[in-house]
Amino acid sequence: MTPEQILDKLQELNADEQEKVLAFIDSLESQKHQIKHSAKLGIKLREIRQEIIDSGLPLLTEEEADIEKAERRGGYGEDLR
Repeated sequence: MTPEQILDKLQELNADEQEKVLAFIDSLESQKHQIKHSAKLGIKLREIRQEIIDSGLPLLTEEEADIEKAERRGGYGEDLR
């Protein structure tokens, strides 16, 4: 579909429908930004993990990570021990 075809279709819509199309386009742009941000975060987390491995420190087990999170949250979930 060409931009001209899209514009032709858009012009056939009433004002309310056009607003819905614009809102949809905005939501697509927002999703694209969120995905890009998530990908950058994942890359950064993998880099941090590799730095820990390279330092020789052992990685936490899932249970150890849960306990540490609970402690950092003020004791929430203390029954994990």
